[in-house]
Amino acid sequence: MTSSTFRISAHGAVVAAVLVACLALMPIAASQARSAPDSFADLAEKLLPSVVNVSTTQVIRGQGQPGVEIPQLPPGSPFEDLFRDFLERMRPEQQAPRQATSLGSGFIIDADGYVVTNYHVIAEAEEIAVILQDNTRLEAKVVGRDKLTDLALLKVEADRKLPALEWGDSEKARVGDWIIAIGNPFGLGGTVTAGIVSARARNINVGPYDDFIQTDASINRGNSGGPMFDLNGKVIGINTAIFSPSGGSIGIGFAVPSAMARGVIDQLRAHGRTRRGWLGVRIDLVTDEIAESLGMEKARGALVRSLIDDTAKDKIRPGDVIVRVEGQPVDEMSDLPRVIAAVPPGKEIRITVFRKGAETEVKVKLGERELAEKEREALAEKKAEDEKPQTTGATLGMKLAPMSDALRERFELKDDAEGVVIVEVLPSGPAAEKRLRPGDVIVEVSQERVGAPGDVIERVAAARKAGRKSVFLLVERQGNPQFFVVRVDEE
Repeated sequence: MTSSTFRISAHGAVVAAVLVACLALMPIAASQARSAPDSFADLAEKLLPSVVNVSTTQVIRGQGQPGVEIPQLPPGSPFEDLFRDFLERMRPEQQAPRQATSLGSGFIIDADGYVVTNYHVIAEAEEIAVILQDNTRLEAKVVGRDKLTDLALLKVEADRKLPALEWGDSEKARVGDWIIAIGNPFGLGGTVTAGIVSARARNINVGPYDDFIQTDASINRGNSGGPMFDLNGKVIGINTAIFSPSGGSIGIGFAVPSAMARGVIDQLRAHGRTRRGWLGVRIDLVTDEIAESLGMEKARGALVRSLIDDTAKDKIRPGDVIVRVEGQPVDEMSDLPRVIAAVPPGKEIRITVFRKGAETEVKVKLGERELAEKEREALAEKKAEDEKPQTTGATLGMKLAPMSDALRERFELKDDAEGVVIVEVLPSGPAAEKRLRPGDVIVEVSQERVGAPGDVIERVAAARKAGRKSVFLLVERQGNPQFFVVRVDEE
């Protein structure tokens, strides 16, 4: 990767990285070369009615300035109130929500109103509208979306059959072939540009299934989701990304090939989601040095670094190099995710691995990637919940927990740290006024040592009952003892 930027081509989006994917790496097939026509006008006239604008609306709520804190000022400084008032005015709840509208592109693939676009065009949308060439505006609903390939399928209801496009075969596209792109750059409406296929199977390191068609046809923000056509008027790609330091077209655009997109869209239409094969392994690049050390004639395949789950347990081992799947060569590490993803979940497949100086064939029944990811997310959430410090008390606008190894690790406390840990400080309250913060350890309250949240609560209650307006705390912060006087007249 260079220091230049890959940008999504959706109008109004300011994003530095994009896109995504495909389901299988398709071989390049030879096709009959064709010269450029004298004009693209007849073809454009035929195709334009099937290309739509996709308008999305999102409610932007106040984001505040969570990273801004009151500067460290001397206790009692008059500037404390000044900064506190300033931050209060910046709170998200005090900022009025506003609507933001962005525009992208899409195209009709079924006369009954199914429309293909990019995932990133509609990802954050609360309302979606499809605008036809005659300016008819139709409300759209999301049928399904797939972040990994940056694709989405919408459905609109119209009072007539809509002009639909046909999928083409991106496998037959050769470097140098003419293509045309139609989209909605900068919200200007249907715009036609022409160029050639500049490269095939581009990996721009933005997802596990990178396999883009590169073109020099002018593609800008707002072209996202628009179709790329061959000279037969068939869709061979979905324009998705541009390579640009400035955000404008410099003649390097990328499209998701139809050979991958078509399968994803079919799954979204049938199931509302994708179903990909899953091998459950982490892989690494096979370098020349690794290949030589393993006794391989040349660097190829994907090195198994570890097993993620039990899908391939007792079949594939760390250190294996996967070189073929169902007889199909795995030349590069990046080939493996695409090949596996293209296989239906539950199917048993033949995998050839290079192990101990020879090739060995094993059979593995594939899992489903989407289900495996959900299981991993559930386990991660459970682990986070288990490791979450158990708050057992609250007082003075702060939540407290007993000292534990998990809290020592979380707040980078000393191994021998003892006391009661502050795990949360409410935005307004006595503790916040004195700039106490999570990770501080309360050692003494009113010159008496405390070892549990209940001790702190009891000492504060005693001070309040005695008519005191404040309580004296000894607190360790990053190993340094500090004293705080915190008011107790209000709970």
